[in-house]
Amino acid sequence: MRFSVYQISRKGGREKNEDRMGYCYTRDSGLFALADGMGGHPEGEMASQLALQTMAALFQRDARPTLADPLRFLQDAIMAGHHQLLRYASERGLIDTPRTTIVACIMQGNSVYWAHCGDSRLYFVRGEKLIARTRDHSYSELQQSLSSVVPLTERYNRNVLFTCLGSPGKPVVDTAGPLILQKGDRLLLCSDGLWGTVSDETITDHLARHAISDAVPELVEEALRNGGPKCDNVTVIAMEWESASNEERPNVSTDSLGEEVFASTIQASVGGGNGTPGQSVEADDLDEAEIERSIREINEAIKRTAQASKKF
Repeated sequence: MRFSVYQISRKGGREKNEDRMGYCYTRDSGLFALADGMGGHPEGEMASQLALQTMAALFQRDARPTLADPLRFLQDAIMAGHHQLLRYASERGLIDTPRTTIVACIMQGNSVYWAHCGDSRLYFVRGEKLIARTRDHSYSELQQSLSSVVPLTERYNRNVLFTCLGSPGKPVVDTAGPLILQKGDRLLLCSDGLWGTVSDETITDHLARHAISDAVPELVEEALRNGGPKCDNVTVIAMEWESASNEERPNVSTDSLGEEVFASTIQASVGGGNGTPGQSVEADDLDEAEIERSIREINEAIKRTAQASKKF
């Protein structure tokens, strides 16, 4: 499996950056994920961090070195993140639960699968065409979809979502795939800080005409300029699929990895990567002790589940 990847997170005019992103991979499977902690609720940065950590931990457990059912994994892992947020709020006696959106995709074999909850998006570009884009779980996008069937006079704010992780009701998780990948296909995951001020056409054009290492930072800078002084945080992770016959050196090649090898940029660090796995920028004041405690809880739960399964 060979792919190029580039990730970046920039703090806009907000007090803190509540976006998180990262990726994990084994020899034959890769997970890419992005979460955007929701303002108006407590500890949005913790919500996005926990959601990604939970997914990464489950990927490490299940990808040996492939996932048996990628779509089922995405559905279950996102829901596990939701329940982790509910437990976090309950144990700490929070009046409101930390909440986050999430979008994630799996590359496995020569196929891609994805899932999302909320309004963080995935774009799939092949050549010069936008092959697919996730549909936001927002009232404004729902209104646009229904406008030809049921005329609606009230206009909704695009920021008003009808589902997310950490919500009182069961989250809505949409999945798609498998789609067969072709050499040069590009996928981009982003928070609404990007697509809120940059059009789909512009995103597609940049991905089609430039290397992702050039396209992604250019798109982020354009979003920050368009958003002005009060711009939202802008976070993007993009990948390009490269076949085994590609003569150019890929950013990541898993061909020589053993079956038990697992690598991840999703860890208990803060801030976003500037394009180099594991690097952090513009760190927020997260409580590292709380994050470490949450990781231990996740790992202990995974061990208990694994031990219980051996009994049957």
